[in-house]
Amino acid sequence: MHAVRRTLAAAPLLLSFAVAALPARGEDAPSAPAEKETKSEAAPKEASRAKVKLPDGRVCREQSPQPFLIRGNWFPKTKDPEKLKEARKMLEDAIRYRTEKYGYFEGFGSPKLNPKAPKDYAKSTTFMGLTVRVHEKIIPALKCVEAALKSSPAGEEYKPKTIGGIRFKNTYRGVEVSNHVYGIAIDIEPDRNTCCGCVAPWNEHPLCKQKGKTVWERMAMPRSWVETFERFGFYWLGHDVLQDTMHFEFLGDPDKILEEPEQ
Repeated sequence: MHAVRRTLAAAPLLLSFAVAALPARGEDAPSAPAEKETKSEAAPKEASRAKVKLPDGRVCREQSPQPFLIRGNWFPKTKDPEKLKEARKMLEDAIRYRTEKYGYFEGFGSPKLNPKAPKDYAKSTTFMGLTVRVHEKIIPALKCVEAALKSSPAGEEYKPKTIGGIRFKNTYRGVEVSNHVYGIAIDIEPDRNTCCGCVAPWNEHPLCKQKGKTVWERMAMPRSWVETFERFGFYWLGHDVLQDTMHFEFLGDPDKILEEPEQ
């Protein structure tokens, strides 16, 4: 499979955040619901549903994305100095956290937190019959999503043909760094799942030009897949102003993907 890469343009961001920072998007990109961007995800639904197990018997733990890692929270639509200061702190904390957990990417954070690069932790795995290279720490989370899909009708609702994982070049500009460089993000079928808030050529997809279409109508992937990913710590960038429907990033705690074995 050929490598998939897209460039996301961010408005110039002052490190002081004296003015409101704008997320990466095209000039005429539609806005996503602010509520979904700026608040933490709700607790997993249906607490009584059967637990998901991996083929080796390990039990998957459901968890939500950590709010300080969600990019929409770094760019509040406000000029309030205190809120901008809080957003800057979250972005700094997110870079520090990702460096500690997943490796140092040049130009972001400090190698003192982790001397290894994310690529040093990257490993190939399979997901729904496709090969993808990601950070070794999130492989169990992908396997949990896969097991959940295969144990429900969702597994037969959609058969993707391409998937992309780790990258070695940052595709954001300014103070932001993509989760792809940490190996914790994947893109599923970019040609069929749109990014209407991205820069050209991504926002030139025919579905992006059709007025009145919801974000769900601008993608081939069914909602059931999004909901399954979200059960296991992944955040769907379709919720973001980018409306990047192909993109999932693991924002949960990599140390809490699987339940501890009973003693």
